[in-house]
Amino acid sequence: MVCRKVIVKNPTGLHLRPAGTLCKMAMQYKSMITFRYGTGNTANAKSVLSVLGACVKSGDEIELICEGEDEETALKDLVETIESGLGEEL
Repeated sequence: MVCRKVIVKNPTGLHLRPAGTLCKMAMQYKSMITFRYGTGNTANAKSVLSVLGACVKSGDEIELICEGEDEETALKDLVETIESGLGEEL
């Protein structure tokens, strides 16, 4: 298991379009991918509804957790995608 904290930088947080981008990327990996937010809540990064339900806003910190055979690659790629704004202008 590997994990890393990252700040959501895109101006609108994890609304539908960036949540979809995150889920689409997470589904490319065999590892189980979740993230912690708020006061210990957990969301499944492969579920758009779970990501949207987290209500993550711009500037919020989440902790990505990857567990499985491709966990290192998954974590690296997801952190880069989140830090680059999930396809939205920063």
